[in-house]
Amino acid sequence: MPPLTDSPWRRSWYPVAYLKDLDPARPTPFTLLGDDLVLWYDRQAGAAGGGGADAGQWRAFADVCPHRLVPLSQGRLNAAGELECPYHGWTFNGGGHCTAIPQADGDTAAASPRSHCRTYATATGQGMLFVFAGEVEAADAVPLPLLPMLAAEPERWSVQDTFRDLPYDALTLLENVLDVSHVPFTHHATVGKRETAGPVNLELTSSGPDGFTGVWPEGPRRGTLGTQHTTFQAPCLMWHDLTAKGFARILTVVYATPIRPGECRLFARFPFRFESALPARLLKLRPEWLQHLANHVVLEDDQAFLHWQERVLQQRGGSDELVRSCYLATPSDRYVRALHDWITGGAGQPFGAAPLPERLGETPLLERYESHTRHCRSCSGADRRLAQLQPLAAAVLLLALGAAAWWGASAAAAAALVVAALAAATWFQAGRWRQQLRVGRPVPPRNRLRTKA
Repeated sequence: MPPLTDSPWRRSWYPVAYLKDLDPARPTPFTLLGDDLVLWYDRQAGAAGGGGADAGQWRAFADVCPHRLVPLSQGRLNAAGELECPYHGWTFNGGGHCTAIPQADGDTAAASPRSHCRTYATATGQGMLFVFAGEVEAADAVPLPLLPMLAAEPERWSVQDTFRDLPYDALTLLENVLDVSHVPFTHHATVGKRETAGPVNLELTSSGPDGFTGVWPEGPRRGTLGTQHTTFQAPCLMWHDLTAKGFARILTVVYATPIRPGECRLFARFPFRFESALPARLLKLRPEWLQHLANHVVLEDDQAFLHWQERVLQQRGGSDELVRSCYLATPSDRYVRALHDWITGGAGQPFGAAPLPERLGETPLLERYESHTRHCRSCSGADRRLAQLQPLAAAVLLLALGAAAWWGASAAAAAALVVAALAAATWFQAGRWRQQLRVGRPVPPRNRLRTKA
């Protein structure tokens, strides 16, 4: 059940996609706070405003045709640039008004308000598409949840981005990323090390209905990276901010967009402001899809147990009973407590008292293709190229082996065997990468490595 219209969750903007991953030539479905949406690019908006070919506007409608209630996201953008229903061809302009009913004799039916689509306010900023979850008229009064430091000096930052649909609630995601003390243990052998764990004395510096700020004076890795500042900008944005002297200012940014009970879309951004130009150049050398594979491993470090944990907390009374359900014994839990204080202080849960769906098994918790790959321009493109590479590598392997057999004991045969080995390695690695674009491994790295106790 969607939250009440006066909820802080409804009176907010949420990122729904990176612009680079959206296809302006076709409609895209997305679910926000339980509302099924269709996202599409209205190129006529630019023409109407006197702009050029790139002056269109992204639109968000309720993903339901007013005629027979089928999803508009399964339709198309017609030659006029309007959204066309796949069932009977009704078409809609960027304002949600029906412009054509092929079955009607005249324009009377299309002129009725009942033929219109529900629209949502949209905006773009810092490479993302945002949708306002409440009434369109209220959107202008609410600022976009953008990063102020990127807005001030965008050219000085190098930013790595990823996203994934996660099998747990937006609040569970926020609680997890605000909890800095879990990193050395949960993420050991990925982005953490057990031996760097120690007392974590977090301090709250401000709090209120719009979120809170805090500071960790010592900072991660026993102070080797410097003091870390944290901001939670309600209801969906948080970031950690630290400056490693002599290297870079580093942000860890998370947007938690609620989809439905027990599911959210994570947008993770990793901005770096390096003190020298070389690290920024090196960062660009790594293909984005390889970076995303590494990001998946980190997310899967705790994905399974967070999916389970939120169900236990709900069974024990949720945020209202947090202090009784969980033993928050140290200052390391201050951000977690502050988040739940914000919830119980008036914000409430994004879906109220709606129950969570049944617990998932191991395989769907590790699924990557539907939750990321097919929606990501870089990863889906890599998947296609790797699929093309495998049969080519197999053909080269067979030709090289045949050539080696034909030439017998000779230098040419030896060279052919080298080519065969390289082709076999290429075939194997392409298949391995394609598998990683589809599913993760059940045993996290922290439990795969033999380390000292």
